Amino acid sequence: MLTLSVASSTSAITAAPKTTFTSSTITHKSSFNGIRIAHVLPSPTVRATTTPRQSVVMMAKREEELKEIRAKTTEEINNEIVDLKGELFMLRLQRSARNEFKSSEFRRMRKRVARMMTVKREREIDDGVGKRQSRKLDRQWRKSIVPRPPPSLLKLQEEEAAEEAKEAASASA
Repeated sequence: MLTLSVASSTSAITAAPKTTFTSSTITHKSSFNGIRIAHVLPSPTVRATTTPRQSVVMMAKREEELKEIRAKTTEEINNEIVDLKGELFMLRLQRSARNEFKSSEFRRMRKRVARMMTVKREREIDDGVGKRQSRKLDRQWRKSIVPRPPPSLLKLQEEEAAEEAKEAASASA
């Protein structure tokens, strides 16, 4: 808020807003013939950036996903981790080739992999596997992974093969 007062030798003119604040006023004097500028600063207010309802929805979604993951066997979790890591690799390739992709997928996939690995570790703790032994088993598991194309690449290859078959059928007819 700004208040301006002009005082001359013949009359005094004051322009001020009608609202008043219970805050501090800072006055600066200028060297120009009696002009006084005063800044009125309103009291700072604190606003919450997120509503509690949004966080409740996010928590419910996360809990639902965890229930879904916990329902799977350890082998299914391992296979899905491999698939998601392959998808992450494909996203990195798309980013490096400057192709269009959803950048939010990076975070979503990384979080999903982390949740799966957490459930996997919880099961190891329930079985009495120590931290050192767990890391050793994890290293062995990573070495035993057979490289395979991610599901999105397989789907793309199937679509291309279907299009080629369709074109071949229409060309021969």
